[in-house]
Amino acid sequence: MASSGRLTAGEARWHTAAQVLTWVRAHPGGTRAELTQDLRLNSGLATEITARLRAMRLLEETPAPRATGQRGRPTTVLGAHPEGPVLLAVDLRTAEWRSAVVTLDGQLTEAASVRHGSRSPGAVLAAIRGRVDAVLRAYGNRVRGVSLAVAGTVHEGRLVQSATLGWRDVDLGSVSGAVPLLLGNDATLAGVAEARTGASVGASTALHLMVVVGVGGTVTVDGRPATGSHGAAGEYGHQPYGDRKLICPCGARGCWDLEVDGRALARHLGVAEPRDPAEFLRGNLGAGPAVGKVAGALGGGVGALVNVHDPATVTLGGLAPLLRRAAPDAFERAYLDGLMAFHKGRPPAVVDAVHGDDGPLQGAAVLGLDEITSEAALAAWATLPLPQ
Repeated sequence: MASSGRLTAGEARWHTAAQVLTWVRAHPGGTRAELTQDLRLNSGLATEITARLRAMRLLEETPAPRATGQRGRPTTVLGAHPEGPVLLAVDLRTAEWRSAVVTLDGQLTEAASVRHGSRSPGAVLAAIRGRVDAVLRAYGNRVRGVSLAVAGTVHEGRLVQSATLGWRDVDLGSVSGAVPLLLGNDATLAGVAEARTGASVGASTALHLMVVVGVGGTVTVDGRPATGSHGAAGEYGHQPYGDRKLICPCGARGCWDLEVDGRALARHLGVAEPRDPAEFLRGNLGAGPAVGKVAGALGGGVGALVNVHDPATVTLGGLAPLLRRAAPDAFERAYLDGLMAFHKGRPPAVVDAVHGDDGPLQGAAVLGLDEITSEAALAAWATLPLPQ
């Protein structure tokens, strides 16, 4: 689904249209007058573009609510056309997968959640493909892509490694069939969601961290994630912030992952490693000093990453907010101790993520919509026959 970045002559005519659709998504309930002002369009051009987008089933305009006694011509509210392009967003997790149909204005509809009957790659991917096929039967060629968030490292259509799923080198291309597929790490996409519509909106550089089984995350710059040359950027859980005697399932020693989740808490409590580290951590947040050790390990690592990335804001997702609230003093002390002197006077705020458990699905929707409202995608949509 990725584009080359260079527009053909046919695609270039869609540049302003793409900007309009991006604006509509970022301003729910926005009016044509506000659009005209924000994008610095003259009224004639705004009228022409919105008319063209209506004709192409990309945009719908409805009268804005009128105040009592208001006179003059009513303005219109802009939204997604009811027969326009849609996207299927999917969040593949350790124990389940979630999905939603996404419209051009960013609304998630027809949400579904399915627990894994089997965690074998073939069984899980076949179940997701069944959902894709059902959406295709319902929406036909209106489905312009599948955007998949997955708990692991992805590169060139493959899940390279997922310690939590126990998968390695799995081809994910079969999930979407003939529909274009966009892939992303779940924590990376959750960070994108926070940067675009969550707790770090407006931050030029933001750090997001998500604890579930281990810890992942991303740095976003102007709402875009840094993904690295192989899609592995943001694997913060595999920084050597932990005990070098411990070997991580990823193959490295001393990973931070092993210090900040239910496995660490079990180790500090002297009990066997839990089958489900996330549920174990959630169910034992009152375990006193042991929880303080885990929260301190999280806070210290956050401080180290602030030194690396210099973010304006840090957002915490997954179980990280619960862990911090369970032992706030231990977290804060370790966070401040881990900061360079330069940052100690005005440390970046560390805040809870707005989207919570829905962050990866919301992020998959965001990046998928970026793709299907690109100039190239709009030019392709324009070639489809209108429904009779």
